[in-house]
Amino acid sequence: MPSAPVLDPAVPDDDVAAFLAVRPRLFGIAYRMLGSAAEADDVVQDAWIRWQGTDRSVVANPAAFLTTTTTRLAINALTSARARRETYEGPWLPEPVDTSADPTLGAERAEALDLAVLTLMEKLTPAERAAYVLREAFGYSHREVAELLETSEANARQLARRARLDLASDRVAPAPRQRQRELVRAFVAAAREGRMDALEQLLARDVVMVNDGGGKVHAARKPVVGSGPVMAVLRHAFARWWPPADVDLDEVECNGAPAVCVRTHDGQAIGVLWFDADDEGGMRMMHTAVNPERLAHWHR
Repeated sequence: MPSAPVLDPAVPDDDVAAFLAVRPRLFGIAYRMLGSAAEADDVVQDAWIRWQGTDRSVVANPAAFLTTTTTRLAINALTSARARRETYEGPWLPEPVDTSADPTLGAERAEALDLAVLTLMEKLTPAERAAYVLREAFGYSHREVAELLETSEANARQLARRARLDLASDRVAPAPRQRQRELVRAFVAAAREGRMDALEQLLARDVVMVNDGGGKVHAARKPVVGSGPVMAVLRHAFARWWPPADVDLDEVECNGAPAVCVRTHDGQAIGVLWFDADDEGGMRMMHTAVNPERLAHWHR
């Protein structure tokens, strides 16, 4: 959920309304570009500041102006964000967002919202990422993408095409939503009861666990591979980090897919987990986001 913008009472109501009307889309673009809700909030706030400082009487299309501003701010922010991620402690995962209460990501399509896609998008150039997001997630024409990126229509088309091909080469088709939901429910039921044997039965033999702790909490700094090592991590977590009796495990919708949010009884989120299955239905991927600096959107 994006944070509320800091509005200036000196800005006329019509200009505030013009910004608020397009704000969900602005957040959706920035979030997909950056993979971080907090950084997307900052970009949208910067777009609002630019809007305040603009001679709005000469802006014929506020939505187009704000979309262009946000896209270019996001491209600039992505460059610095990637520099920070080079020194990030352990694996970096896209920041998960709760899409159950209000899908404020502003897209007509779910493309580039899936966490696996956001992870793969890290290998794209900023221009490719922008072209892909604008084209595939929001349905902009190649001509409109070209105008937003200040390039030719032919180059915009090529940027989007390269992005699609690069993502398709590494993308694994996700399990059906129903199977993902079944995995989540089975995981929650077993975790609440502390049944380690039931948890182990959910795992594929070559399951991979990726933990994003950012150096802020204890978490494996390399992917954990294999059902045995993953179970060792889970046993350690249950014993010392968040035993089921001390936390709430909630089934949630994370980036449009079923997931688990682990919260303290006073509503503080301490982890978000999402899974995917292999062809035989076993859990082949387990992602855990436990960096407290990236869970603010999940506090109850």
